[in-house]
Amino acid sequence: MSIEILIENLKEAIKADKEKPLYGNVDLHRARELIKELGAFVLDVRPPEHVERENAEEIGIPGAVYIPYPELPENLDRLPKPKNHPILVGCKTGKLANRVAGFLEAMGYVNVYVLDGDIDNLIECHRAHTEG
Repeated sequence: MSIEILIENLKEAIKADKEKPLYGNVDLHRARELIKELGAFVLDVRPPEHVERENAEEIGIPGAVYIPYPELPENLDRLPKPKNHPILVGCKTGKLANRVAGFLEAMGYVNVYVLDGDIDNLIECHRAHTEG
């Protein structure tokens, strides 16, 4: 990727982020809306040592994929093909999720959101709504 393309991708991502409340950082309620209403792709990026039980893919959150942060470069083919598909990135504290969101935006993704908090809360919420 040329530096010109990278700069253009970042400009487009920043423009898109400025139109989102809190620059795309979302709470649990908004995360659920993104999943249910927009079919957001959920990207759980926690390293294996930070996964306490199931990851977002294992628990069955619709559209969820578990790609540990260190394994992201080898798994880019698992990301959505349309660069405007909503992507919700989550981890334990938000630090890795924010880093991955920046990488995705540099790659040309323009509809990236970061879960503001622990993805385990989203997993527990999903579990509570799916277990009888």
